[in-house]
Amino acid sequence: MDYGRLGPSDSFRASVEASTSDEPNPSPTPKKKNHKIFILSVASIVLLVACAASAAVLVRINAKHGGVHNGSDHLIHRKPTLAISRACSKTRYPSLCVNSLVDFPGALSAGEADLVHISVNMTLFHVGRAFNSISEITNLEMMQRVRSAYEDCLELLDDSVDHLQRSLFSVTPTDNGDNDGRKVGSVGDVMTWLSAAYTNHDTCTDGFEEVTGIVKDHVNEKISNLSQLVSNSLSIYVSSNGDDNLYDIPVQNRRRRLMGSQANMDFPMWVGRKERRLLDMPISAIQADIIVSKDGGNGAYDSITKAIKAAPQSSSRRTIIYIKAGRYEENFLKVGRKQTNLMFIGDGIGKTIISGGKSVADGLTTFRTATFAATGAGFIARDITFENWAGPSKHQAVALRVGADHSVVYKCQIIGYQDTLYVHSQRQFFRECEIYGTVDFIFGNAAVVLQKCIVYSRKPMAEQKTTVTAQNRKEPDLPTGMSFHNSRILAAPDLEAAKGNISSYLGRPWKLYSRVVYMMCYIGDHINSDGWLPWNGDFALDTLYYGEYMNYGPGGAVGKRVKWPGYRVITSAVEAAKFTVAQFIGSSWLPSTGVAFVSGLST
Repeated sequence: MDYGRLGPSDSFRASVEASTSDEPNPSPTPKKKNHKIFILSVASIVLLVACAASAAVLVRINAKHGGVHNGSDHLIHRKPTLAISRACSKTRYPSLCVNSLVDFPGALSAGEADLVHISVNMTLFHVGRAFNSISEITNLEMMQRVRSAYEDCLELLDDSVDHLQRSLFSVTPTDNGDNDGRKVGSVGDVMTWLSAAYTNHDTCTDGFEEVTGIVKDHVNEKISNLSQLVSNSLSIYVSSNGDDNLYDIPVQNRRRRLMGSQANMDFPMWVGRKERRLLDMPISAIQADIIVSKDGGNGAYDSITKAIKAAPQSSSRRTIIYIKAGRYEENFLKVGRKQTNLMFIGDGIGKTIISGGKSVADGLTTFRTATFAATGAGFIARDITFENWAGPSKHQAVALRVGADHSVVYKCQIIGYQDTLYVHSQRQFFRECEIYGTVDFIFGNAAVVLQKCIVYSRKPMAEQKTTVTAQNRKEPDLPTGMSFHNSRILAAPDLEAAKGNISSYLGRPWKLYSRVVYMMCYIGDHINSDGWLPWNGDFALDTLYYGEYMNYGPGGAVGKRVKWPGYRVITSAVEAAKFTVAQFIGSSWLPSTGVAFVSGLST
């Protein structure tokens, strides 16, 4: 793999301009990007230092256990050791696994157990170099659609560096057998972070699907094999822990089946006592840290953008942002990765409305059309309507995008048409929400449970079908999927009047290992008796996992459902329980959010 640098030469700039000249709406060259390049360079230096330090730790550990590392094995292609061969045989890309490890410091003297953190470290190193190289062309002029995809990739790779760093800190042993006070992630944490890094790279690639040119070629060259490297790290990590330790991973349609714990917890553990009280309190009793109102009076901010900027970064303390009733339409609202533990509270559905109308028709990627986006861990939203009003003719137009780990969306309304709710990555929980859309309107690759929600299919454009889900799990080891539990799947009023002429489905497989389960849900008569729609021919029909358990209502009958190898009518409560809050997304974090939920199958 070539991860060398590429500078923005004049000939390269000319090629970029020529390659994108057939696209409308060129975006101007950013006027002040030098500070951004400086920040990216500093981040890259820090990353490389971290990788070097980690490699040094591995050398000390290997030396302590009798291993020898001469400091030059990364310069010479060597024959893999038995440990490398064994570890790589458990991956989906064994040749890449071997070739990437034999040249990495410490790998040839490592045992199979040490290769877990070495593989993560090696992947982090390559992702960091790719991020650095891609960031070097940020000043080049690009057409708007190209710029949108390019900036997506920068953001996504930056997030991946963070996910991989946290994974590395969690899996790397130290000389004295402890972790020097570092916060260590659980098995579920590490799998979530590695899965998110994989999804980020996949999203970056997807963003360039509709464009051509040298920017796309440059980015694709630099991210080549990154997804496969992450996949290999995840497979090595999974195999090293064994089935007994993977207590929070549900039934997998993959080479090995990892059984989950049957522990019956009253509350998922991710939500603390304070947040529980906050979500139970009437809005008038909540003491907000930041207030937003349309008039900006009495010390309030007059925009959500200003409120987000005022919120602290990397905070372990919950920051409450109260958004008073009104319609807020701002340019692009985003809670970034460093803005952790933010809670947004509105005055109620239909009262506090965050609205926007961006779509792919505006020359943006789907990722960047979101009216509101959140990637900061611990994100909570309550009593808010998120809306994208672009309309069905504008195609993909996201109302809410969430890539925040341990996020909760409670008593909210999410309104759009195609691609309304983007559950992008990590662990998410939706409770008592209303979600409206037409085509693939709940999509993404998070591990997400939607409990006691109402899902409304709207009337699509002529010749279109409606599909609730498009889940994009692409690898069998990713602990992701969608679980609808004790929810209602209904036709919106406009579809209700026309449902005899429009076919509606529970979902279709966007990627090869798509996974969606409906459990104990009411399903309306607008859903076609087949239940599920193919994506393209027989693509993914034998690798997907689509399940239904004890659903009811006129559309809940399973006798005429599709006969795909990957579809199953779940008859075992043990199997169904693996898609509950407790086992699918891990319930340890939910009590701190304060949202009510059912941990197991009981309602």
